[in-house]
Amino acid sequence: MLEAVRQLLASLAVSFDLPILEWIQAHLQCGFLDKTMPIITLFGDGGIFWIAVAVVLLFFPKYRKVGFSMGAALILGVLVCNVTLKPLVARIRPYDLQETLGNHINLLISAQHDYSFPSGHTIASFEACVVLLIHDKRMGIPATILACLIAFSRLYLYVHYPTDVIFSFFAGILFAFLGNAIVSLIYRHLPRGKYERLESL
Repeated sequence: MLEAVRQLLASLAVSFDLPILEWIQAHLQCGFLDKTMPIITLFGDGGIFWIAVAVVLLFFPKYRKVGFSMGAALILGVLVCNVTLKPLVARIRPYDLQETLGNHINLLISAQHDYSFPSGHTIASFEACVVLLIHDKRMGIPATILACLIAFSRLYLYVHYPTDVIFSFFAGILFAFLGNAIVSLIYRHLPRGKYERLESL
């Protein structure tokens, strides 16, 4: 099963992914994006920005449940995608694949030190923005715009395949709903006194 997934991704890399990445480089690359995309992608590094948002929300009783839900979603993403899938699938980065084909890619950011599939930046971003959308669209909509920009930055910077980002988009949404459901279930089973104390801290 795992080998079949690797073979499928290898086939898609050549037939689907690289043509899209090359189209982006040929038609969208410009000085403005060369300067802004490396900055935008930093918001997804290690999920630190989204973790910080979740922690800040914990300080506000009205948004405490949102912060816990974001945290739960982010933990699910790390365990399933970063800890499990990345080393199991072991997909090399698109710029490394191009090197094996005899093509050199000039990167705008440092080379990455882990595998390509899935995109941790994309998963964390969509976990966070979807949780925010569920609870408060005023926060969720700008977060979703940022998540989309982060996902695109991974393609523009040539560090992920489109299939990495597409899978991660759906995985992020799934983990957002799962994280929200887990926290909602815990809240429902808390004794009323503990629930009130949690909300008033």
